[in-house]
Amino acid sequence: MIYSLDRITKHYPAAGGATRALDDLSLGVSPGERLALIGRSGAGKTTLFRLLNGMLRPTSGTLHFDGRNVGAMSGRELRAMRRRIGMVYQQHHLVPSLSALDNTLCGRLGYWSVWRTLRAALKPSRAETEWALHTLEAVGLADKRAARADELSGGQQQRLAIARALMQDPEVILADEPVASLDPGLAESIATLLVKLADERRPQRTLIVTLHTVELALRHFPRVVGVNAGRIAFDVPVAEVSRDALDILYAGSEAQTKEGQPLHAEPWREPQCAR
Repeated sequence: MIYSLDRITKHYPAAGGATRALDDLSLGVSPGERLALIGRSGAGKTTLFRLLNGMLRPTSGTLHFDGRNVGAMSGRELRAMRRRIGMVYQQHHLVPSLSALDNTLCGRLGYWSVWRTLRAALKPSRAETEWALHTLEAVGLADKRAARADELSGGQQQRLAIARALMQDPEVILADEPVASLDPGLAESIATLLVKLADERRPQRTLIVTLHTVELALRHFPRVVGVNAGRIAFDVPVAEVSRDALDILYAGSEAQTKEGQPLHAEPWREPQCAR
């Protein structure tokens, strides 16, 4: 298993008592899997992602990454773990005044010393520049290499954020609501791109994505995990996701399909899962 979570609980301090973001959650993810996490806002998906990338530690329970107990890792070991994980966020966290090429090169920061970072800011190595250009080409931004990040469209900025993550050559890609701020057409293209980039590496990258658009999750991910109130509500192959399970997961929320229609209690027809 690349990830093994056993009875994870995460509490946050709050007035009047602790807030429980995750509650006795267990999950296993094999190398190369494609997995979508779905659920209402506030269900615990973002907290789960912060545990998966080593930014948080659980209040109780154990989290293993590639067989290592994350809770027992030193600071240096945690940094080494994070270098193996590429993060893509809803907010792109780009440097607006830097070019697309320089933002892509920022993906190597986890490998550089302070001196190496200063030197790269003045003159990046030829090998790393060629790698960054290849990465920009992979996400369809080769012609935008010199453009400032704040000159790009929303969809282009998300592609640039993906390129930056790929510069780590990660074994795992964690994408937290990567299409939430995009229109349906762009959301589809970003989901397709993430799957393509995960699949084309050998061995395949593990891809874990949180999504609000249920149909997008069902089209692109063979395994779907529903999260509700900090617990796993269901964890099934895409063909076994039922409309009733989705209704229960999103009860009282405004979760919608891609076309913007609310979910109704009726049998779910298996979608064609794109690869």
